[in-house]
Amino acid sequence: QVHLAESGGGLLQAGESLRLSCAVSGDRLSDYTMGWLRQAPGKEREFLAAITWSGGTTYYAKSGKGRFTISRSHAENAVYLQIGFVKPEDTAVYYCAADDLGPGLGWALISEKDYWGQGTQVTVSS
Repeated sequence: QVHLAESGGGLLQAGESLRLSCAVSGDRLSDYTMGWLRQAPGKEREFLAAITWSGGTTYYAKSGKGRFTISRSHAENAVYLQIGFVKPEDTAVYYCAADDLGPGLGWALISEKDYWGQGTQVTVSS
């Protein structure tokens, strides 16, 4: 029903900015909330931010506030994650996901999502 494909990762120097993209396709997209999560080596997958496809309502985890901005574009069929000032601890595989769960705390508490992208690697050097 929903296909997600991340892009935009790479090798960065600390302090640089980065925008990750998630191409979105499928049916009944307005029923879904899309979000960004990341998984660092040896760590659990960490929720960052979510946004409803239809209305653009956002929800940020504590770790996702400040330097992170989630957005979406219907015209471009994409969800974006802007990282304003990358740090070495941002090094992780970043995933986008889709779920019919609304953009609330459940995104941080419930690991299972309806759909996942393949992930894109972000590596930050100090």
